[in-house]
Amino acid sequence: MMESLHVAVAVLSLLSLGQTAPTTNCESLTQQIQMPGRDQLLGRWNYIAESTDMRGSKELLEMSRGTVWLNYVAATEENIMIGSMHLKTFGLCFSMTFKSTLENNTLTLTYPYSSTGFHLKTGCPDCLVMYSNITFGRSSYRGVQLLSRRQKVSAAELEEYKKQVECLHLPEAAILNSEQGFCPDPSLSKDSKSFDLTSFMGADDTTMIDEIFQSGAAVKTFSEVFSQLSSALVEAVNN
Repeated sequence: MMESLHVAVAVLSLLSLGQTAPTTNCESLTQQIQMPGRDQLLGRWNYIAESTDMRGSKELLEMSRGTVWLNYVAATEENIMIGSMHLKTFGLCFSMTFKSTLENNTLTLTYPYSSTGFHLKTGCPDCLVMYSNITFGRSSYRGVQLLSRRQKVSAAELEEYKKQVECLHLPEAAILNSEQGFCPDPSLSKDSKSFDLTSFMGADDTTMIDEIFQSGAAVKTFSEVFSQLSSALVEAVNN
C-alpha cells in the first residue's frame, strides 16, 4: 500500500508587482536568456503551470487538485543549491529534497530524475520560465514550467506562458489552482505534518513510472491508486 502511495505521489511531484508588456513572437518567446546568479534563485518559488510531453501528465496533475512550491538554499559549494519541494494533494503534504547545480547557464538535476534546464524570456518580472530536457526511466521528455514568487500571476502573464508552450509544440499546460492552499513552510510551522519521499525514489521507481506513462495507462492507473489510498491516508493522519 505505502509503495503504491510513494509512486503515485512521486508522479505528481514530477508533474508560481510590476508588469512589462508580454511578448508574442515565437522567436522571442523561445529565446534562451542568461540564468540569474545563484543568489537570485534562492528562496521560495510557487508552481503556476506546467506542460510536459509525458502522456497523461496534465490530466493527472489536474485530477490531484495539487499545489506545489519549491525552496532553494545555498549549499557550501559555490554553484550548488539544496532544493526542497512541497506538494499538497488530497489535503495531505509531501516533500522531497534534492540538489541542483547551476553552471554554464544551465540548471542540472540528477535526482529524483536527470534533467538539464535553462530559462526562457518572460515579461513577468518575478517569474521563471524553465525549459527542461528530462531523462526519466528509459525515456526522454521535454517540459516547460512557470514559477513565480507570487501565488498567482496576471491573466496577461499566464497567456504569455501559454503562447510559449504553443511555440515549443508542447501539450496544453496544466494550471495549478492556488486556492486549494499550499503546504506550510516546515521551517515556520513546527507542527506541520508532511510525508518525506526523499529516500523512496530510486531507479526502479522511475523506470516503473515511465513504463506506466508509455503504456498510456497513467491516468487510469494512478486515479485508481489515489482512490484507494486517499481515504486510508486521511484516516492514518487523523489517528
